[in-house]
Amino acid sequence: MLIPLVKPLIRPFGEFFRKEAAAGITLMFSAALALVLANISWGPAQYFPAVWDTHLRVAFNSVVLDHSLLHWINDGLMAVFFLIVGLEIKREVLEGELSSLRQAALPIAGAVGGMLLPALVFTLFNRGAPTAAGWGIPMATDIAFALAVLQLLGPRAPLGLKVFLTALAIVDDLGAVLVIAGFYTKELHLNYLYLALGTWALLLALNGLRVRSLWAYLPLGLVLWFFMLESGIHATLAGVMLAVAIPFRIPYSRPELLLLIDERLGLLRDELQELEADPRTISEELESLHTSSSSPAQRLEDQLHSVVAFGIIPLFAFANTSLVINPEALQGLFSPLGLGIIVGLMVGKPLGVGGMAWLTVRLGWATLPPGVSWRHIWGAGILAGIGFTMSIFITLLALGEQTLGTDVAKLAILSASVSSGLLGYALLRSMPAPPPLLRSKRDDAVPAEPGAGVQPVPVRTPPGA
Repeated sequence: MLIPLVKPLIRPFGEFFRKEAAAGITLMFSAALALVLANISWGPAQYFPAVWDTHLRVAFNSVVLDHSLLHWINDGLMAVFFLIVGLEIKREVLEGELSSLRQAALPIAGAVGGMLLPALVFTLFNRGAPTAAGWGIPMATDIAFALAVLQLLGPRAPLGLKVFLTALAIVDDLGAVLVIAGFYTKELHLNYLYLALGTWALLLALNGLRVRSLWAYLPLGLVLWFFMLESGIHATLAGVMLAVAIPFRIPYSRPELLLLIDERLGLLRDELQELEADPRTISEELESLHTSSSSPAQRLEDQLHSVVAFGIIPLFAFANTSLVINPEALQGLFSPLGLGIIVGLMVGKPLGVGGMAWLTVRLGWATLPPGVSWRHIWGAGILAGIGFTMSIFITLLALGEQTLGTDVAKLAILSASVSSGLLGYALLRSMPAPPPLLRSKRDDAVPAEPGAGVQPVPVRTPPGA
């Protein structure tokens, strides 16, 4: 009886998880390929890692930007990744799993524990060492990798577990953004910082004036990125600031939106009944309806998600995991730096996530999602030890781009992430599959392909809407 009502709420999560899982597999392939190419000792491939030191110069009047390809990827393209991160955080806070304290309590508690304990573990290993600044490295969770592992588990991973892990990773990303902004700014140029804040204030003013065209925001976002780059605060944070400014809500109430859709669909039916109806006109009308019924933030996230998931992030992984594995780097895994990262991700993460989640439920502040057991939560905590993208990103900020410590840290991140993925998969794979009846209901709620096996669901307006 509840399935038809729940379907519209669950289906977007199902599509999101499938896309994230595919992105995680692409990410794995990119990292593995980079490692293989970087360690081939014959032919042109032996010079492969040096490609990223090639400089690219961009000049516009008196403004000149001259950086290596690696720098353009890490400071330029990754700003688009942080824009998506900002949009996802905003969506979850305003309307998603983090929109109410009761819903958000469990993933927030898990994320906080999963950030603080790994940082503490790293600090215990590296206290007083030159690598102590890397305490933020084991704090991060890579959502694409983690959800890719969950997707491989099929029905053994209940939807509630995926929602929990997604919300946890989003809170984790927010924590990483705050850490980068507050602790990894080495040199500050106040003039450019004031210009950046002024540009951001202008973007917020456009939002307040209900300007809804993305073309009013994106050029100013590029200006904001430049000022942030020159200010000394990491330029990628301009992506998060831009996400905050872009309007999220649509300009209609629910009844108004339903009325608008009904009217526009009526016009489309009239067009289809005409013998000389122009297909292009119908297509334009559908596109106009989509634009009217969605927010600028939603449209931008939809347009950029695949570009980031299948383009920018795999390129980042390809460029930053092209390290040569030599005896010195392998020995570094047993140094305070290597052990701090490995133990932080593989032990600190699951203990922090699971321990804080248990304490929150014990205090009565939250409950476990339907169909999720404590064994699922511990498995998710192990998967949260897959740091990868954000961990490598913080490594570059904390240790620099071209140091032995950076190579050791990257190798430790890769080792811990792969191990966490395998251990989390093994634990969750050992869970019994749900009974066939429950499995069929779950599969019905999230079809294998968008639209497959889904019957039209009538729109129901709740009482008092």
